[in-house]
Amino acid sequence: MRDSHALLGGLFGDPQVDAVFTDAARLQAMLDVEAALARAQVRCGVIPAAALAPIEAACKAELYAMDALAAGTALAGNPAIPLVKALTAAVRQHDPDAARWVHWGATSQDIIDSGAVLQLRAALDLVQARVQVLCAALAGLADAERGTGLPGRTLLQQAVPVTFGLKAAGWLDALQRSQRRLQALRGDTLVLQFGGAAGTLASLQTRGLDVAEALGEELQLPVPALPWHTARDRIAELGSAFALLTGTLGKIATDIVLLMQSEVAEAFEPAAEGKGGSSAMPHKRNPVGCVAAIAAATRVPGLLSTLFAAMPQPHERAAGQWHAEWETVPEIVRLCAGSLAQVSMVVQGLQLDRARMLAHLDSHGGLLYAEAVAVTLAETLGKSAAHALVEAASRRALAGSRHLREVLQDLPEVTAQLSPAQLQALFAPDSWRGMTDTWIDRVLARR
Repeated sequence: MRDSHALLGGLFGDPQVDAVFTDAARLQAMLDVEAALARAQVRCGVIPAAALAPIEAACKAELYAMDALAAGTALAGNPAIPLVKALTAAVRQHDPDAARWVHWGATSQDIIDSGAVLQLRAALDLVQARVQVLCAALAGLADAERGTGLPGRTLLQQAVPVTFGLKAAGWLDALQRSQRRLQALRGDTLVLQFGGAAGTLASLQTRGLDVAEALGEELQLPVPALPWHTARDRIAELGSAFALLTGTLGKIATDIVLLMQSEVAEAFEPAAEGKGGSSAMPHKRNPVGCVAAIAAATRVPGLLSTLFAAMPQPHERAAGQWHAEWETVPEIVRLCAGSLAQVSMVVQGLQLDRARMLAHLDSHGGLLYAEAVAVTLAETLGKSAAHALVEAASRRALAGSRHLREVLQDLPEVTAQLSPAQLQALFAPDSWRGMTDTWIDRVLARR
């Protein structure tokens, strides 16, 4: 991890995913491609078998001075150029003949892109495993809390009753869509890049496809129909998949932040020593995990726009657009992984105040049940008349600080249609759940 991530990495990153994108990891990924290229070309009879061992022995990141490679990158314009020079020199020290075959037929972008794909695949493995853990936790919440009522809120105002299980099922449903998007990246997005100078592999003459297929086997990467040096839809698609996951995590975090408000206080992040405190106010219990996830969801869209802006790349090799991806893609994945770590910690330790949720269902004088009454009366009075009647009753209840049920009991239009017991039943916390259990079951079935 670079020093610039050391202080904030624990808040906005995931240590294991961060490690995938260090400079050393980037360097080793490129060297892994170089070693795999030598193996593939030996298999195809393109380079002598004797060249393989010296090349493989030199493909270890610890053999190279990062400062020297960084200086060379600044001059050359990409890190593969100084790396190939250093690799060739290292091989030459032990076998001058083998040095002739280093990087044979490849171009810098082949090594950089294929190396980046290896890094992204490793990160994807970690992220997918973590998403699965979060999905399992949400599935448990959705099932266990399917009957835990609380106010549904629209435009941040209390609307109608819902259940916490349904809320958790909504989070889970969105995460399961992200799971499918991430899995789809493995087939057509995380693929080999190998095209030589301008995508023709002309330097390998008739053996280009043979080498490409062998290299794909060595790296366990699909071989696309043709090289994609300036066709960057794959990169934009990958960034979009991680951005969508980050946005979903931000939505979960936003809901929990709002539920943690002092005036609401229906759900809380897990408590721990030194977690969520304030430097000035001893009483504070801040939603720090959720805040970090919301920050990631705020940053990632701007990064994603860079990938889309970089898509119109000219001819067979980009003039700056490709280079804009190098730090942008890892940062999107990093922020996504960090958000995932925070939200997983929050959800797995989430504390619910079910009694307060129940109390809030009646905290506004039963107004959350106005729709239930209106729909029931509409069966005999008609929709418009019933809606107008309950709307007027709601205004009177608010103006007089009375319970809506009490106001309705005084209206002959209501008592003519509903007995006291029927009216009372409409204000029961579990009387207006609709398709809640069905929706939850449908989401859980998709796991």
